Amino acid sequence: MEEKLIILDFGSQYTQLIARRVREFNVYCEIHPYNADIQLDESVKGVILSGSPCSVRDENAPEPLLDVLNLPVPLLGVCYGAQWLATQYGGQVEASKHREYGRANLVSVSETPFLANVSQGSQVWMSHGDTITKRPDTLQVIASTESVEIAAFKVENKDIYAIQFHPEVTHSTDGKTLLSNFVVDICGCTSSWTPAHFIQSTVNEIKDKVGSDKVILGLSGGVDSSVAAVLIHQAIGSQLHCIFVNNGLLRKDEFSSVLDSYKELGLNVTGVDASEEFLSELAGVTDPETKRKIIGRLFVEVFDKEASKVEGARWLAQGTIYPDVIESVSVNGPSATIKSHHNVGGLPEKMNLKLLEPLNTLFKDEVRKIGAEAGLGQAILGRHPFPGPGLAIRIIGDITAEKVRILQEADAIFINALKDQGLYNDVWQAGAIFLPVQSVGVMGDERTYENVICLRAVTSMDGMTADWVDLPHRFLADVSNKIINTIKGINRVVYDISSKPPATIEWE
Repeated sequence: MEEKLIILDFGSQYTQLIARRVREFNVYCEIHPYNADIQLDESVKGVILSGSPCSVRDENAPEPLLDVLNLPVPLLGVCYGAQWLATQYGGQVEASKHREYGRANLVSVSETPFLANVSQGSQVWMSHGDTITKRPDTLQVIASTESVEIAAFKVENKDIYAIQFHPEVTHSTDGKTLLSNFVVDICGCTSSWTPAHFIQSTVNEIKDKVGSDKVILGLSGGVDSSVAAVLIHQAIGSQLHCIFVNNGLLRKDEFSSVLDSYKELGLNVTGVDASEEFLSELAGVTDPETKRKIIGRLFVEVFDKEASKVEGARWLAQGTIYPDVIESVSVNGPSATIKSHHNVGGLPEKMNLKLLEPLNTLFKDEVRKIGAEAGLGQAILGRHPFPGPGLAIRIIGDITAEKVRILQEADAIFINALKDQGLYNDVWQAGAIFLPVQSVGVMGDERTYENVICLRAVTSMDGMTADWVDLPHRFLADVSNKIINTIKGINRVVYDISSKPPATIEWE
């Protein structure tokens, strides 16, 4: 039975980051809402309580449904989790009198297994408006900062630990060490969850689950669906039928190049060019969410028509990854809105197929590691993320075939330049945006009134936060000149220097 840790999520923005840090130790972990009805079995080696935007002083402060005070495994409370634990043992939590957001340094670090190799003066990241001001005798203070007396504590005679800072962020310099102390040393996890182990167990699971049935998979050309296809293909071979739909909103020449790369992998792929149908339905539409719904509906219709030709199909495979799963369930239950372009909404019910999602426990970086272990090349694994609706949400305003053509050309110049200058792998995601404005320009002796292209390039780990990339000015100048000089209809290029938050990566 696969060993794992459980994280109870109280709504913190850092919860997914805790999970990713745990997995860096090759230990599997799952995130569940704090109020989930969880039954622990012998595979669970420890539990972590996350932070929260809530206060334990609130009348309806969230409390875990699980009896965490009497667990047979070690427990760690982080920030809100620590404050909630303190109140359960008779401690007192009050609004902070001092600013407790940002960098701080640990003092009075006790020699405990939990804090092993965490040095005096170690920098940590605080992010809370409350603080523990009174502790009962059952709580042993094991670390402080200059302004926070109870920065970390342990419950006497129990493997229960708590910290009022965030070890999962890189600003906490010994945070990884502290988490390793808890996960590996205190919980006793064996670090056996490796890419090779995941592939072997997943392939065997697919074989057992699918049997002799046929599986249909909608390929997008991206990392997730490609890795899912390779794993399923390893398990059932030609029983997998892949469909790649050209919605007319892909990057330049992407339909043909992606089809060729899939065939080189030995996948059974059918390409469907429905670009005219998509562009016709999108004509005159400016609202981003309406665009998404039209694209989603048409994809279902095109996909359904092609999939119905596969006799004996019983399964629909998708490249759903763990953030998609987590985001579909908030700490208060199913969230009211889920991005309408995530995967293929409605297909399982419409087509009466069972769902197969071999990657739904993985984060994006883990998917790439699995793909590399499975033999996928860098041409696919290194591809930047690309939005499900494609260029539809990078054309601000209405969509026309001419705007698509212009944007494809500008995007290709930008992406190819990044590759040629060795900058592509330093960027997490890049692309061009067609803006709904025209500006005055001068070309030769003529006055022009043409379109504006915005270039966007960001660095990120998983898209949850992102920083704009400070590309060399000479590089940007060369790209701008090439776009303006070679693409009719463009006379101005700008560069987006907004980070997420407050901006988003995509403009729509």
